[in-house]
Amino acid sequence: MSIRAHLRKIALALPLAVVAAALTTSLVAAPASAHGSVTDPPSRNWGCLDRWGDRHQAPEMAQQDPMCWAAFQDNPAAMWNWNGLFREGVAGRHEQVIPNGQLCSGGLTEGGRYRSMDTPGNWTAKNVPTNFTLTLTDGAQHGADYLKVYITKPGFDPTTQSLGWGDLTLLKETGRYASAGQYQTDLNLSGRSGRAVIYTIWQASHLDQSYYICSDVNIGGTTTPTPTPTVSPTVTPTPTPTMTTPTPTPTPTTPPTGACAATVTVGNSWNGGYQAQVTVTAGASAITGWKVTVNGATITQAWNGTLSGGNTITNASWNGSLGAGASTTAGFLGTGSTNLTATCALA
Repeated sequence: MSIRAHLRKIALALPLAVVAAALTTSLVAAPASAHGSVTDPPSRNWGCLDRWGDRHQAPEMAQQDPMCWAAFQDNPAAMWNWNGLFREGVAGRHEQVIPNGQLCSGGLTEGGRYRSMDTPGNWTAKNVPTNFTLTLTDGAQHGADYLKVYITKPGFDPTTQSLGWGDLTLLKETGRYASAGQYQTDLNLSGRSGRAVIYTIWQASHLDQSYYICSDVNIGGTTTPTPTPTVSPTVTPTPTPTMTTPTPTPTPTTPPTGACAATVTVGNSWNGGYQAQVTVTAGASAITGWKVTVNGATITQAWNGTLSGGNTITNASWNGSLGAGASTTAGFLGTGSTNLTATCALA
């Protein structure tokens, strides 16, 4: 049974620590009791766990679902503890306590564990009709004083903009729910289409405990948008990142026999950083390992390779061997200049 089917079966019955222990022994321990989150349309971290939990180290995630890849790289506990994104003692002062740009992480709650949820990017969005039912799963059956459900205003682009209170329109505030495993409410999005974020505040009844949940939707969509590499969740979010046009900067295109060449392409950028990709190409002979130095960059995180020395990426175990003329890629987050060059050497 996959983790997706397994979690669906037991999410309402078992504490999260039991679930996590049954699924993996290599990740951090979960809370002692389960809480909850919106599971339809899925919250960002529940969606990542649902799609990738049983393959959370699969390298193809970096290309197929890069926001989830970066979130797992940043802090896998944000996914395993998908139902623990809450703050206590807010007393209904949500807009005063949760800063703009930190709505999806509950104001960097739990020591910033969920900071990746705040990052703008092409999060996988669920196709929804204009009328649908939102479902919140409450494994601990805390009950609800209310659900407040918001939607981002027309023109807001979740792939490039950090979420703030001024970007939201209140769709509905429900009444109380008795303790149960799920709470549902019908939503009407008539007149809307395309990408949006559904933002849900669940005020649990057992304590002054407020949950803050971002779910990405594609209103009226008929096909699931395919994620493309965007800003990685390891960067502390800042409002409205500035997008830049990728500009490849090649190193020599004809490397010596037996050597390799590398190019670097800067993708999205924001205040204080950027996401980029290096492409490594073997020369006239096959190679069994490579390392790329990115000149001008201070690299804070790399994937599909191992970071060393602040600006050098060495191949991973699975992408070091390349046939003559064959290529592979690695990605990274960097700070400093975006006027970069890359050099490749055998490893």
